[in-house]
This record gives sequence, C-alpha cells and structure tokens, in this order.
Amino acid sequence: MNARDLMTTDVETVHPNDDIGEVLTRLARADFNGFPVVDDDDRVVGIVTQHDLVHIFQPSDRTLWIPVGFPPFLETLEYAIDLSWDELDRELDLLKHAGKPVRTVMTDDVVTVEPDTDFDTILDLLADDERDINRLPVVDEDDRLVGIVARQDVLRAVRDERRTTGEPVS
Repeated sequence: MNARDLMTTDVETVHPNDDIGEVLTRLARADFNGFPVVDDDDRVVGIVTQHDLVHIFQPSDRTLWIPVGFPPFLETLEYAIDLSWDELDRELDLLKHAGKPVRTVMTDDVVTVEPDTDFDTILDLLADDERDINRLPVVDEDDRLVGIVARQDVLRAVRDERRTTGEPVS
C-alpha cells in the first residue's frame, strides 16, 4: 500500500494571495482542518491549518495583577483580572488581519510525499513527535498537487485491512 492507494484526489486548496478572512470562513464550513496552499501552476507552496489561523487571533497576555493589602501587613494577596478575549479584542484582531493574504500565516516548510511513497514512510511522517502533521500533500515530480493523505485515511486503511485479513497493514 502506498500514498496513491490512500490519497484523496479531490483536494480543496487555497492560493497564497487568498484573504485570511475568506480562508477562515471556508475552513469553518469544512470537515477538515487545513488547506494546501498552491500557486497558479498547482505547485504546493505551503499549508494553512486551523492552528495557523486561530493563532493570529490569540490575544497577548493581558492579565493585570493588582496587589491587595497595605502595610503594615507582611503579606499581600494578588488579584488577577483577565482582560483577554473580550468582544472588542476579537473584533480588533479580526479587523487587523482582514485583507491580509494567507501567505502571511501559512507554513511554507511543507512535508509532502509522492504517489509511490510506501505506507511505513507515511506512518512515520504522521506519527513524528517533532512535527504535528495531520495531512500530507501528495505531489508529482514537478511538485504539483495530485492528492492528499490525511491521518484519517491511514486509520481507515488499517481498520479495513484488519477487518479483511485480520493482519496489520504492511
């Protein structure tokens, strides 16, 4: 079994110049959590995920620490007020990033595989401890997108193989 056997060929993509707001809207409607980013020639130039998009809307640490207690007390209590994630912050963050292209938040160091990449290599990439990879774009010899293999695809293949043969996938 290889990437060609596992991949989905009908892949939704975005362009590096697509607006972050539009991509966020598309992602909210999708049943997956990221898009390959392809140029005008369908070459994979990046990947944008929920994590990339949500990360730009995470507020900076705005916790205000207020000391409570006055001398001559030797100890004071600190009271924290969390000023983050109020309605205004979210709207300001959305406004600040509206109109920016996806290339400003995408990951451009994309791990890809070729159609003939074997099952064990795909497993190793998806189980890598250093990189949290959920999907692998499948590219031809010119780096053009021909499909995508998601963790779900691998899990389904393992399940189906075990049900059919009672043996693990090899």
